[in-house]
Amino acid sequence: MQDRETGIFSAIVHAPFGAIGIRTESQLVTELVYLPPRFPDKAPVDKIAEKASKQIERYLSEPDYRFDLPLKQVGSVFQTKVWQAISSIPRGEVLTYGQIAKHIKSAPRAVGQACGANWFPLVIPCHRVTAAGGLGGFAHHDDETGFHLGVKRWLLTHEGVAGYTQESLWTSK
Repeated sequence: MQDRETGIFSAIVHAPFGAIGIRTESQLVTELVYLPPRFPDKAPVDKIAEKASKQIERYLSEPDYRFDLPLKQVGSVFQTKVWQAISSIPRGEVLTYGQIAKHIKSAPRAVGQACGANWFPLVIPCHRVTAAGGLGGFAHHDDETGFHLGVKRWLLTHEGVAGYTQESLWTSK
């Protein structure tokens, strides 16, 4: 792995589906990124990256774990509204893009775009938002056999969402 690929992260945490890259700046988490398995772990370079690493590891072993991280303020007013709605979805449950849209008086496609623009997956659990007729997209990726949807399936399985089992993990839903 070339350092220029891992060097942009303040830490990289191993996950069952690959890895999670953590970016930090000025004592804030600035972004979390799902990474494929080819990325090696990277020790935290600062205290906030260390805190984020520990909390991610805890979530990966305990799906009920609640994050407490200082996040950089990003996103539009609309995106923030969507992210707040997503953050209220309890572990083990999902809502559709349409249900979120109805709740915030918007359109499902706009909600999907805001979900895909989420800078802090896991902390803002956009994996808990699905399409009315199936899994939907994830992180602006909607290839049913792709890496990102595999991550979404793993997270839903990890959180005990009905219909997402280890057997369905990498298959189309």
